[in-house]
Amino acid sequence: MKLERWSLHFYRLAYAREVVWANARESAGVFALLVLEAAGVAGIAEGTLKDTWSGVSPRSLKAALEDFLLPRLAALDLEEEAAVSRAFAGIPENRLAKGMIESACWTLRAAAAGKPLWQLWESGREREVAWTVTRQAPAAMAAESAQVCARHGFRVLKVKGGQGVQTDLLALKEIRAAVGAEVELYVDANGHYARADASDYVQRLADAGVTVAEDPCPLQPDRHFEALQRASPIPILVDRSCASREDAALYLERGARALSTKPGRVGLAETRAIAARAAAQGARTAVGIYAESALGTLVNLQQPGSMAAEQTFFLAMKAQVTHTLPQIRGGRIVLPAQAVLAELVDWEAVRQLAYNI
Repeated sequence: MKLERWSLHFYRLAYAREVVWANARESAGVFALLVLEAAGVAGIAEGTLKDTWSGVSPRSLKAALEDFLLPRLAALDLEEEAAVSRAFAGIPENRLAKGMIESACWTLRAAAAGKPLWQLWESGREREVAWTVTRQAPAAMAAESAQVCARHGFRVLKVKGGQGVQTDLLALKEIRAAVGAEVELYVDANGHYARADASDYVQRLADAGVTVAEDPCPLQPDRHFEALQRASPIPILVDRSCASREDAALYLERGARALSTKPGRVGLAETRAIAARAAAQGARTAVGIYAESALGTLVNLQQPGSMAAEQTFFLAMKAQVTHTLPQIRGGRIVLPAQAVLAELVDWEAVRQLAYNI
């Protein structure tokens, strides 16, 4: 199966309200849609373009794909799983671009096989999902939590911390009062706190009923992390500094109990490898948020995890580039039965919402 054509499209999707991330505020997101065509079918992948997340712009992504990544596919049989990874082995950096190609190749293989990717991987069609409560005043975070749990049946909330220990704890207290005792809470501090303070912070989270602490401080696979996880009553979920199978191996050697896998950041091939290494060591995995649109959600949720997946940010967007939206019922998403995920793309919406470079 040889690559016949490819195309790249950019679009901008507005949010219903301003969102405060760890190091940025924004009212919209910019996305890239890569389409690979071969054997009469198409594979797709979506990339999230944020300076502080992916570190690329639309122009730099386009140049990397056009100048030296996609030309390496010309002679490959894209049905061979390892072929693309081998072709890119000597190229450093360009994590997002390479990941998008790997994901598009996987959805292309599924399309060619006439099976949805989740079926090809025998990973089941349903995914439990979590809602990410971004940084706001504690009362606003609690009100939002109650609203989304009532509407969509979420049983897991990922709460963004890093607003100061007392503010984080107050937010947790108010969220718990708003959603009740049955909803699981875990906290992502985005590495906000000092390494010396992380153990105390994690203990406070555990005392507040939190089940997982994600990136409580800047993490490295070193003796500090090993001691932090050993002393912690709850798993430390490693996110920002675990972006490859090699990173995963180093953290697992240090006793990691939970790793974030982000197809939107590194592609489905790499996240599958991370998840396999985690499973072999008895560690849990979360399919982490990358602020995907509905389209990116349906691609990236093909990757299963052992924790609730975080691909629900599309609910915060005013418009989409899919014909239909994923439906969340009882805190779960049922993946599409289509083998060809490219059929979900609303090309008129892509044109109307185009982001020009």
